[in-house]
Amino acid sequence: MPYKWLVVATLLLTLIGSFMAQVNAVVLDWTVDSINKHIQDGGNWGAEAIRIVTFIAIVLLGKEVLSACITFAQRFFGEKMRILVSKDLAQAVIEKVLTFRVAFFSADNNEAGKLQTRIDQGVASLSRTVQNFFIDLLPLFSSAILALILMFKANVWVGLTALLIMPIYFFITYKQTQRLKNWRRDMRQYRELKSHGIMNIIESINVIKSFNRERIEGDKQLDIQNRVTENQMETRKTSFFFEGLKSFMQQIGTVLIIILTAYLVLSDYPGMTIGKIMYHVMLFNNVAAPINQLHRIYDDMNDALIYAEGFFKILDSDEEIEPTGSYKPNEIKGDFEISGVDFTYPNGTKALHNINMKVESGKITAFVGLSGAGKSTIVNLLDKFYTPDCGTIKLDGVDIKEYDTKFLRDNIGLVLQKNHIFDGTIAENILYGNPNASMEEVYDAAKKAYLYDQVMALPNQFESKATQLSGGQQQRIAIARMFLKNPPIIFLDEPTASLDAIATEQIKNSIDAIKKNRTVIIISHSISQIIDSDIIYALKNGRVEQGGDPDEVYKQGGIYKEIVDASARSLNIEKISKTIEGDHS
Repeated sequence: MPYKWLVVATLLLTLIGSFMAQVNAVVLDWTVDSINKHIQDGGNWGAEAIRIVTFIAIVLLGKEVLSACITFAQRFFGEKMRILVSKDLAQAVIEKVLTFRVAFFSADNNEAGKLQTRIDQGVASLSRTVQNFFIDLLPLFSSAILALILMFKANVWVGLTALLIMPIYFFITYKQTQRLKNWRRDMRQYRELKSHGIMNIIESINVIKSFNRERIEGDKQLDIQNRVTENQMETRKTSFFFEGLKSFMQQIGTVLIIILTAYLVLSDYPGMTIGKIMYHVMLFNNVAAPINQLHRIYDDMNDALIYAEGFFKILDSDEEIEPTGSYKPNEIKGDFEISGVDFTYPNGTKALHNINMKVESGKITAFVGLSGAGKSTIVNLLDKFYTPDCGTIKLDGVDIKEYDTKFLRDNIGLVLQKNHIFDGTIAENILYGNPNASMEEVYDAAKKAYLYDQVMALPNQFESKATQLSGGQQQRIAIARMFLKNPPIIFLDEPTASLDAIATEQIKNSIDAIKKNRTVIIISHSISQIIDSDIIYALKNGRVEQGGDPDEVYKQGGIYKEIVDASARSLNIEKISKTIEGDHS
């Protein structure tokens, strides 16, 4: 619809081009009959012959010049439409994907590589369908229909012969498509697996090489390649068989037209002349021209339908859109109350069981527990990345389902153990925390994250590529984003996991400063990060085992005491204390 004038212009040019395609047959018919009459009248080279040749030259050369201009314009408009539609499709699916809830990306069939292939192939095949229709298919079929009309007008029997051959050809093409449909669908899945596998290899190359597992990864890809190859061989073998049948039918049609027209001429059938033989053969070639292209175009269109299934499943997945409410209070205090919450991930893993806890504003709440206890899952629920199976989560007395999701996240700062760094400069990555901030504010945030001096030592300083920084420096960028955002609620999920001891102490001091008068939830295996929290919740296997003041919880024994004692032993605190005491003495 946005390009309806392009469509109209393309259709008009196609119609004109269809008429132009018949000129050769009409001129040849007239030429043969005129020359034949001229010879029968005993004529030789002279004024009449010059008139015939001049007429042929002017009409045919003029037609070729006009056809070239029309073909250029028609192809240009058709290609322009394809490019614009491709842009719209790509942008539409990207904007749609950005609205999806996080659970969509956790599903087994929606890994990054598979999604990328599904989207890329969908856009390419659908835009190719537009190209096939407006640039290839429409001109061919409009020309074929017009040629068929002219054949009927000249002789009904010849026109019927040409017409009756077409259904046979289309039936063969239909059977070919039915036979290939399942193989095409399998090929789509293989391509998604192949793309996802290559992405995994690139992302895991250090681990692969450190364990010398290149052969294993190569064999995995070889298995996929073998299935792709087998699929391609079966597809090609079937295609060549049916294309041979279609080519045979096309040649049979041409032979039948020649025999029939020759018979009608020899029988002195009214209106049939020697020129009509060539006339009908050339018109039948125009009718048969789509046959030569139909199998390719039809294959492309069926490929497009296969990929369109996955593409439009993304584009039309309204049930995957992230839920949001409309509640936007003037101020968020940050009091969370979780009651009877269960949660299961899309892959079927039950992560939380009957979670009950309170997170008070202005206090530091720590979640502790072994890996897989459910700590990060609770933070994901509080940030509305997922929706609980049952139970309620309230913020300042209002169910977070009622909150406008964008507004809620504007008031939450999140620092993860592994934070994503975007392809861009250091300044651009820090500005992700607040795109409207000034560079002075960026510098101040970098200073609070103890990153400023390191960045200023780089040749391009804040214009340096952020992806070229070390893991610890990238973690500081994530912390600087949070400082720049300056939200009333802060979630810290192992914020210093990638930092050395001195950097950890520096960042801890900065975080301690920003914690004041805010709601802070911290997840950490580091005693120094959790020991000074106001409230501790100890989790085990998705359940809250203990909760309360850290000292009281420690005295109760249980999982929290085990973690603290194990951390103390792993740090060899007794020996560290003796070393420090010996240094002071």
